[in-house]
Amino acid sequence: MMVIDAHQHFWQLAARGGGWPPPSLAAIYRDFAPADLAPLLAEHGIAGTVLVQSLPSEEDTHWLLALADRADFVRAVVGWTDLLAPDAPAAIARLASNSKLKGLRPMLQDIDDDQWIANPALAPALNAMVEHALRFDALVLPRHLPVLLACARACPQLAIVIDHAAKPPIADAAFGRWREDLAQLAALPNVHCKLSGLVTEAQPGWTIDDLRPYVSHVLEVFGAQRVIWGSDWPVVDLAGGYGAWLDASATLLAHLGQQDRNDIFGLNALRFYGIRD
Repeated sequence: MMVIDAHQHFWQLAARGGGWPPPSLAAIYRDFAPADLAPLLAEHGIAGTVLVQSLPSEEDTHWLLALADRADFVRAVVGWTDLLAPDAPAAIARLASNSKLKGLRPMLQDIDDDQWIANPALAPALNAMVEHALRFDALVLPRHLPVLLACARACPQLAIVIDHAAKPPIADAAFGRWREDLAQLAALPNVHCKLSGLVTEAQPGWTIDDLRPYVSHVLEVFGAQRVIWGSDWPVVDLAGGYGAWLDASATLLAHLGQQDRNDIFGLNALRFYGIRD
């Protein structure tokens, strides 16, 4: 089985201007580069990765693309540009000229306006993303799902993936509106969901049973063909690490057939991001 890690990060603390992560998160309060990840990929038999931005900066995106050019295991990059800028379509075209740039991610969870993605002024940028076959990574919290639904309905040609299953309230063993709102998004064929980032939403010392209801719901509403596995490394180091999450994922998906597991662990990422194997 070919495994693609569809969600990992690199960063330099000096470039982040004192932003996240804070020093209190000691496990990830340092620089992370390809040399840090390569041994983990080799240890766990990971065939390639999707490198995802974590800073709302086009300069950071160019840095990630430069790293990707030197790291063969990075198969795609999800970057950032200001989608509300007057010249956003031109900026998107420039970024898309790099063959490894496969998507863009506005950091919706960090934007004060929960309705931001519904702004009609985003239409030129979203249309440009469709024109250049770029995917939209949606970094959202449960409260953003209704407005993301409206966006997904208004732009059905835009391929969208919900990062970290929208960070459900696992630590509280609760669901709120997450279950129903995610199901409505899953009814749209242009929307996918990443099976990533769940352990950092759980209580410390999480168990498989803590995660199972949320993973089961994602599988039920999206089906195995629209669920994409990712590690969220190095953030996953805050909650057990790469191997623990990979092993938990294997256990949570063990009841599925081999083809479904192949899809979730690798093939769906290749198809969604347009990566040539």
